[in-house]
Amino acid sequence: MEETEVSYFFDTYAIAEILEGSPNYQKYINEQVTITIFNLAEIYGYALGEHTQQEADEIYQKYQTCVVEVEEDTLKEAVKFRKENKKKNLSYTDCIGYIYSKRHNMRFLTGDKEFQFQLRNHGLRRNTALEHKKRKLSRR
Repeated sequence: MEETEVSYFFDTYAIAEILEGSPNYQKYINEQVTITIFNLAEIYGYALGEHTQQEADEIYQKYQTCVVEVEEDTLKEAVKFRKENKKKNLSYTDCIGYIYSKRHNMRFLTGDKEFQFQLRNHGLRRNTALEHKKRKLSRR
C-alpha cells in the first residue's frame, strides 16, 4: 500500500509553538507550512512581542513564502462558520484557516480547544500544547 503525503495548514498558535521550540510541535518542524495572509499578520505581531525587530522581520520573511490565496467562496464559508459557532469565540483568522484546510483536504494543525469537535468530525488534527500561549497570542 502506497503512503499518501499529509499536508498541514498551520494556525498561528502552531507557528508560535514551533518558534518557541515547543516539544509538542517538533514533529511538524520539517513539514511544509501553509498559512493565510491573516496568519502572517498574527505571526508578525507575535514575533514583535517576543523577539527583536530584526528577528521579527526575519520570521515574517520566512513565513511570507507560505501564504496561500484565500478564494472568495472559502472566505464566505469561513464567515458563516464563525457565525454558526459564535458561542465558541473563534477568530476570523482561525475560521478562514480551518475552512481552507477542509476545502483543500489538509490537516488543520492547532492547539485551540474550541476546534476539538470540528476536527474530530472532519478527520483533521488538533495538537494539544500549553493553552497559556494561545491566550497570550489572543491578547496581541
